[in-house]
Amino acid sequence: MSLYWRIFLLNAGVLAVAVGLLLGPVTVSTPVRAGEALVVLGGLGAMLVVNAVLLRVGLAPLARLNRAMATADLLRPGTRPAVTGGGEVAELTRTFNAMLDRLEAERATSSGRVLTALEAERTRIARELHDEIGQTLTAVLLQIKHAADRAPEPVRTDLHQAQETTRASLDEIRRIARRLRPGVLEELGLHSALRSLAAEFTTPRRLGVSAHITPGPPHLDPATELVLYRVAQEGLTNAARHSGATRVEVHLRPQPRGGVVLLVRDDGRGLGDAAEGAGIRGMRERALLIGAAFAIGPGPYGGTEVRLDTTGAAASPDSTRATR
Repeated sequence: MSLYWRIFLLNAGVLAVAVGLLLGPVTVSTPVRAGEALVVLGGLGAMLVVNAVLLRVGLAPLARLNRAMATADLLRPGTRPAVTGGGEVAELTRTFNAMLDRLEAERATSSGRVLTALEAERTRIARELHDEIGQTLTAVLLQIKHAADRAPEPVRTDLHQAQETTRASLDEIRRIARRLRPGVLEELGLHSALRSLAAEFTTPRRLGVSAHITPGPPHLDPATELVLYRVAQEGLTNAARHSGATRVEVHLRPQPRGGVVLLVRDDGRGLGDAAEGAGIRGMRERALLIGAAFAIGPGPYGGTEVRLDTTGAAASPDSTRATR
C-alpha cells in the first residue's frame, strides 16, 4: 500500500469512529450544554492523539531513512538503513542503499586513480630533486671548496659559511626526496621503512619516536605496504606538528586471521573537538583502497591513537584496484 493510501485510511478510520459515536451514544443539543461540550472537546482531543500516534508509527520508516541520509559518509562505508515492510518507503530505502553502494564503489575507483597518480607525481618530483637539484648543489659545493682553498683568509671564512649552508640545503632536499619517494620501502621492505621513518622524525630534546615491530608478519602486497607506510607517515607528521607530543610509538602487529594492525600512539593533547583535516581524510581514503579498517581517537594512555587494521584487505577488490 502506498504512503498516500495509508495516511488516508488512517484518517478515514478515525473520522469514521467519530461519526459513529455522534450517531450513536453521543448527542449534541442546541444550544450546546456544558457537559456535551466537554464530551465533544474530549473526543476531538482523543482523535488528535490517536491520529498523531498512528501517523508516527506509519511514518517511522521514513524518519529512519531521513536520519540515515543525514549521517551517510562515504569515508565510513558499510552503514545501511534496514529495509522493513513493503510499499514506497521500503522501495525508497532499497534505492538509497543501492545508491550508496554505487557511490562508494565510484569513490573508491576515483580515489585509487588519484592516489596512484599522486604517488607517480611524488616519485617524479623526488627523482628530479635528487638527480637535478641534488647534483647541482653538489657541483656548487665543489666549486665553493675549490674557491675557498685559493681565497685569502677573510674571504675563506665566508666561503666556508656558504659551503655549510649549501650542504645543509642539500641534506634537506635529500630528506624531502626520501619522504616523497620511500626508496627504503621498495628496497628493504616495510619493517626497515617504518624504523627509518621513526628515526627520521626523532628530534633531540623534542620528540622521541620508537618503532615496535612484532616478528612473523604475513606477506603483504605492495599496495598494502605503501598504504601502511603513508598512514604511519601522516600519523607521525600530525603528532610532530599539531599534538605537542614528546613521545610517539609505532606498532606493527600480525593478526591471527591474517593481515596486520598498525598503531601510531602519541602522548600529546589529543584531538579534542577539532574537525578532521585533509590529512585524516587522506588516511581514510587510503584505507578504503585496500579494504582496511581505519580509526582515530584517544589512546589508551591519553593522546591520540591512529589504528589501521588490514585484516581481510588482501581479499578486498579495492586492493587490486590500488595496484594498477
